[in-house]
Amino acid sequence: MDLGQKESAMGNNRMIREELLQMVSDLSDEQLNERVQEGSWTIAEVLEHLHLTEKFVAEMMADVLVKEERRPAEEKPIHLVLDRSQKVEAPSLVAPSEVFKTLDEMKEKLLQSRQTLTKIVEAASPDDLQQRSYPHPVFGRISLAQWIAVVGLHEKRHLEQIRELKEKLENS
Repeated sequence: MDLGQKESAMGNNRMIREELLQMVSDLSDEQLNERVQEGSWTIAEVLEHLHLTEKFVAEMMADVLVKEERRPAEEKPIHLVLDRSQKVEAPSLVAPSEVFKTLDEMKEKLLQSRQTLTKIVEAASPDDLQQRSYPHPVFGRISLAQWIAVVGLHEKRHLEQIRELKEKLENS
């Protein structure tokens, strides 16, 4: 990973985040918290899950960059994160609560987790991001560089879920 690839990955993450925030910008807090389908998350819960996931990735990366030895990992097919035909149970660490959430609250939390991730990525050398790794629950050990991309791909996956939930809201 070189500097351009690092900036490109974070640029992709920024574009996906903008699309996500635009998608939910016209929803009331009540709509965000309305469960439109039994057994599925509310839109607010999806947003909280995205925040918790990004926060976890940022904290993990900071820890690995300081404590872990270089341990390269081979490239994995992380684009498969977008395949929603394969349901993946969220680890409890990043599972949302059922507490009522406001849009302003979730936007602030998403901003905080993104600022933390950005600061860590900007401070890390491209070489460290490529040569250090951490296990992913589905793909096994992936480089920190791939973790940066996974944040955006994961958000894009859930963007589609939000789109579907929003359609059900509008049709109910």
